Amino acid sequence: MIKFSVMYPHTPGSRFDHDYYRDSHMPMLKRLMGDACKSYTIDKGLAGGAPGAPPAYVAMCHVFCDSVEAFQAAFGPHAKEIRADVANYTDITPVAQISEVVVG
Repeated sequence: MIKFSVMYPHTPGSRFDHDYYRDSHMPMLKRLMGDACKSYTIDKGLAGGAPGAPPAYVAMCHVFCDSVEAFQAAFGPHAKEIRADVANYTDITPVAQISEVVVG
């Protein structure tokens, strides 16, 4: 099992529409990826580790797939459409990573 994570760094003055991300963007990604997307989660950053510190990331999503190949085969054909939707909810440049899930 792999996890494709997209993390949106907390940036003062930036815009992130959590409702749009939850209600439109991620359901669209799931629909386009079909059964290759086993599940996904969304995190909304609340705070950093120290009292009063902002979160490192304002939001994150994690998309779970059987393998890197399954992810790439399902995401690749729709990458342009998925990326074009980003402007609808944020002006933050995301950070992405693919990880192996070792404990689930």
